[in-house]
Amino acid sequence: MMTGKPPLRGSTRKIPRAAARWDRHLTPPRLFAGSFLLLILTGATGFLLLPGLYTGEPLGPLDSLFTSASAVCVTGLVVADTATRFTLFGQAYLLLLIQLGGIGIITLSSMIILALGGRLSLSHQAAAAAGSEVAPRVEFKHLIRNVVVFTFLFEAAGALLLYLLWAGRIEGIDAVRHAIFQAVSAFCNAGFSTFSTSLSPFREDPAPLLVVAALILVGGIGFLTMEDLYLRARARKRREPFRISLNTRLVLLTTLVLVLGGGGLFTLFEWDVAFRGFPAWAKPMNGFFMSVTARTAGFNTIDYLHASDSSIFLTMILMFVGGSPGSTAGGVKTTTAGILALLLLSRLRGTLSVSFQRRSIPDESIHRAVLLCVVAVGFLASAVLILTATEVGPVEHAATRGSLTQFAFEAISAFNTVGLTIGETASLSSGGKAVVILLMYIGRIGPLSLAAAVVLRRREEGTTFRFAREDVAVG
Repeated sequence: MMTGKPPLRGSTRKIPRAAARWDRHLTPPRLFAGSFLLLILTGATGFLLLPGLYTGEPLGPLDSLFTSASAVCVTGLVVADTATRFTLFGQAYLLLLIQLGGIGIITLSSMIILALGGRLSLSHQAAAAAGSEVAPRVEFKHLIRNVVVFTFLFEAAGALLLYLLWAGRIEGIDAVRHAIFQAVSAFCNAGFSTFSTSLSPFREDPAPLLVVAALILVGGIGFLTMEDLYLRARARKRREPFRISLNTRLVLLTTLVLVLGGGGLFTLFEWDVAFRGFPAWAKPMNGFFMSVTARTAGFNTIDYLHASDSSIFLTMILMFVGGSPGSTAGGVKTTTAGILALLLLSRLRGTLSVSFQRRSIPDESIHRAVLLCVVAVGFLASAVLILTATEVGPVEHAATRGSLTQFAFEAISAFNTVGLTIGETASLSSGGKAVVILLMYIGRIGPLSLAAAVVLRRREEGTTFRFAREDVAVG
């Protein structure tokens, strides 16, 4: 006869000590960073082992890793021409990595779990939030579903428009292939192209450039902004009150200033330089396209080797800013640039609080923006120093004029996942490629996410203390 009470349903099960330690160390930032690392390694393995990817000589181990990292991190820097080195199957495999990297493997897996009727663990939700910057007022499940819906909806619309534009000039299945590849690459802000010279063949054709620019802009403003605008449109249709968040307003305003200001400056700088020989009406259009693609995507209609130094420096500034939070774009983000501009404005006015649109921005957000810029500059400075050491070596400056600019441009492009280059990518040494791979990875997951992932111990409540204050002269 059995004695004692049977165990209650739902009672707490004792977790093995090793499993508990593993769960404690597998924090959401580590899960987020690890998902991209795993996808990069898986993609590189595919480039090495899958048959039928290449038209000729297959990529070696380092170039496979570089190409996989560039695709998963939606950067667009290449060591092999996408148009001529890969077969149709190879381009499809590359596009798959771009799509998975753009959406995020955790976001996609979350959607699959929800579609199958499953429930997401708290750690899974937190990991996805680490990558998408989920806002507190947005329901997580609703956002995850709309991320996937928005992605495929805009990509399908872009591919259809590009196909209709190219069907008359590109034969058969090639028009479909080019349209789909460019649409996905543009929305994911990847910059890969199935044309050897990117979009240079269309620099006097406004329609394809405008479609690609629209896809880049929509993908670059971020899913949070798209979700906010969608909820606003739905509320307006139902005649319900709804206030667009401060984040969305700052994203839209900063993006507008950067795109229009950058477009005007590019047009001015390149009017008689890279745009020489263009029809007068095509120069502002190409200036606008350069401004759009410089922050996030990496498509180009000109060879940057023939651009002016002014445009190259402006491109570096726009690449550093990048896209918006919760998007596929890299950079320190438009909100960071906006917050720092507001901080400067508030200090010039002599006010302590930083405000925008009748709302005060929390000090924590301001500190995070400053920290992000400092960390990003630190990473880039270190990378440029290493690249000049590995690629140039101990050579006098007179023999290497222009090299510093090229390596700085390459490092910023990689770190901010843009994909533009001044012709240095394919000629990098093994050490240089390794540095660029690391920059692309850190830029995709974010330097602060990386810092959170490598932290060994979290600060415990009640263990903080402060020393006596003493001022330091600044300025």
